[in-house]
Amino acid sequence: MKKSILLFGFIGGMFLFPFNANIFAQSGTDSTVIKLAQEVNSLKAGESHFLVVGLTTFGFVNSSTTTNGIKQKPSSTNTFDANHYEFSPMFLWRHGKNLLLEFEPSFDGNQIGVNWACASYFVTPGLIVRGGYFVLPFGMYNKRLAAGWIDKVATDPIGVADAPPASDWGVEAEGGLPLGSMKCSYDIAITTGYQMLHDKLQDGALQNPNGSGLTDNNNNKMVSGRFALLPFSNSSLEIGVSGIFGKVGDTNDSLYKDATTTMYAGDITYLADIRPFLLNIKGQYNVINVNKGTFPNPGDSTKTYSFSNTSTSYFGQISLRPVSLRNKIIRNFELAFRYANYITPKGSLWEQNSTQTSIGLDYWLSWRSIIKLTYETVNSNYASMGISGDKTKTNYVYLQYSVQF
Repeated sequence: MKKSILLFGFIGGMFLFPFNANIFAQSGTDSTVIKLAQEVNSLKAGESHFLVVGLTTFGFVNSSTTTNGIKQKPSSTNTFDANHYEFSPMFLWRHGKNLLLEFEPSFDGNQIGVNWACASYFVTPGLIVRGGYFVLPFGMYNKRLAAGWIDKVATDPIGVADAPPASDWGVEAEGGLPLGSMKCSYDIAITTGYQMLHDKLQDGALQNPNGSGLTDNNNNKMVSGRFALLPFSNSSLEIGVSGIFGKVGDTNDSLYKDATTTMYAGDITYLADIRPFLLNIKGQYNVINVNKGTFPNPGDSTKTYSFSNTSTSYFGQISLRPVSLRNKIIRNFELAFRYANYITPKGSLWEQNSTQTSIGLDYWLSWRSIIKLTYETVNSNYASMGISGDKTKTNYVYLQYSVQF
């Protein structure tokens, strides 16, 4: 209705404006109408645009768990699995050619969160400046592959997607530059930073301060960045390196206020046209270091325990799709395989060594709409302060649909 009114006013203004002052004066029309006609006539096409896009992912999951060789959880099938269901509309408002506002709320079946909430200014073709709440430039998975309609399997790689937290508040500068026949990209951010926990079960783990990152827990900021090189003229290969550096200790905590973190990541993407197949290879390796690893012993507060606070995670993924076949049905199938590993600090209360093996068969209904059938096995060995604990094996079968609007 509002669009119809605006369009009617715009057309009317175009025809009437040259004469409206005299006509309105002679007919005694209210001056407010004259002002409105002048404002409508002054609107410039392309000055402001509003667009709603987004994505949704839903489906079924069947799972069964075995702990220490004994089946603990019977096989069950759930609809709209809370860990893999997502409804995320994205609201985009562009003002002029340079300013873009982005807001993407997300409902995962349990709660409503926010993936993006930021303003971007396009300074030059090779530079974008951004401020607000955004995904950090660390590795390539969270910022490029995490969306359900992009990822080749139904789940995220264990330990890569949420360790450390993917998003934070701050400012960011990103862009790309040509290097002869090669190209490079850069992405640098200054944000609130993380907070090191020391609450017994999670001693040494990291989270956003107060769970959100909006309020800093110290007087320092965290610096993160990614630099990538595309050495071939067809951009078929990309090699990226990332880092995160900052203080994670709480200013009001005398024992741990000087705690800092240093993180590194390396990633690779390679595409090859091997007729009739398109070969897609991706991988990422993360290392997370925190310099404070001595905490009160939960069994005896007069004593302490310590560990080397280092976590590692990685994944490797390969997929094949026969895009060059003439058969319109077969060429839309894609076979994917992914292996991931996540190791948390040895000797900590949250020690674990988990592997994740995923095999997927996908069918592309369009370039942004996909049906995924994924079989996955997760093996985890848990321990506490160096003492071996449970060994679990969980098998999953996912049938999932994802679309980008």
